[in-house]
Formats: sequence, structure tokens, C-alpha cells
Amino acid sequence: MPTLDPRDLTRHVDRLYRAAWALCGSRHDAEDLVQETFARVLARPRSVRPGYELAYLLQALRNTFISSRRGAARRPPTNGVLDEVQEVYAAIAALPDDFRAAIVAVDVMGLSYAEASKALGVKEATITTRLFRARSAVERDVLGDGRREGSAPSGVSAGGGPDEQS
Repeated sequence: MPTLDPRDLTRHVDRLYRAAWALCGSRHDAEDLVQETFARVLARPRSVRPGYELAYLLQALRNTFISSRRGAARRPPTNGVLDEVQEVYAAIAALPDDFRAAIVAVDVMGLSYAEASKALGVKEATITTRLFRARSAVERDVLGDGRREGSAPSGVSAGGGPDEQS
């Protein structure tokens, strides 16, 4: 059987692209799929019966599509997670200095309440209060009005109370 000639692949690009678009539902993804299929097919010599090049390429396209979907299903989604993390960090950055320092010390750096109180020069009870208020403010900022069940009560002020004194 003769090997697949790379120069003959250009005859089939339009048909493969249309098939890929139907599989993917997106022009951009279809272009990527055709490119990946060609890269896999051209990676090593392929023996194909004369007249069956298009059928072979369509099967390779389908297999490449299925492989990419399986691979994507095994990987955890990252886009939403990264967006959520960035949103949380933006909410932390918007906090008043005292609240931001407490939440960074405990929730970001992993210090204990006692370690955070020593590092920030305040009482441990003050750290507890600032953390509660900071976490509530971050949650309100991130979740907006669509609060989740079991979240902190609304109406927690961001201002200092009697236990805020160091």
C-alpha cells in the first residue's frame, strides 16, 4: 500500500474543516482540531489505500476529537476556579488595612490566631473579630445578593467595635 502523501492533504482541508466544525460547534475549535489531526497524521508515515485518503483523514479527525474530549474530561476545570480566586483576592485587596492584614495573616499565610496577634501587635480576640468581619465582607463582595445557605449573617458592619481596640 502506498503511503499518504502530505501534499495530498491540502485537497481535503475544506471538508475536514466542515466536519470539525460540526463536531466542535465552534470555528476556532474546528481550526485547532484540523491542525492537531494533521500534526498526528504527519508525525509518521501512514499507509492508505488509493482513493481512501479522505475516509482515513475523517476517521483520524474523529479519533483526535474523541481523544481531546476524553483528555479534557479528565482534567479539572481551571478557568472558573482562577476567576473565583482572582475575585476573592480583589475583594481582600479592597478591605480596610486592619481587616486585610488579619485575613492575609491567617487565611493566606496560614498563621494561627496567636501568631497573627503577635505579628500584628493586637490581642487574639481582636484577630478573631477582624477575621469574622473581613470574611463576611469578602463573602458579601464575592457573592453579592445571591448569598449561599449557611453563610454569615448580613448586616455585619465593617467598622470597629469595642473589641477592635488593640
